[in-house]
Amino acid sequence: MKGYERNDAELVRLLKTAAGQIEGVVRMIDEKKYCIDISNQIMATQAILAKVNKEVLNAHLRTCVVDSVKAGDAGDKLEELSKVLDKIVR
Repeated sequence: MKGYERNDAELVRLLKTAAGQIEGVVRMIDEKKYCIDISNQIMATQAILAKVNKEVLNAHLRTCVVDSVKAGDAGDKLEELSKVLDKIVR
């Protein structure tokens, strides 16, 4: 995809960090750790996933959506993006 502006190495690094945090949360639950500590780790993981999602969606806007607008056929891409936004703001 021409003009692709996503830093995949950074996204993979962040996702691996989130995966490690999830493994840590599982251990915390198994070890009956304090609920608030578990919740804090879950929120930290969610923040990482939200950051990755934001970067993926920004790359989509800068590439796929822009290309569709330039081609005069943005309707499908905008509808697709609208559905994603609906899921995000639930």
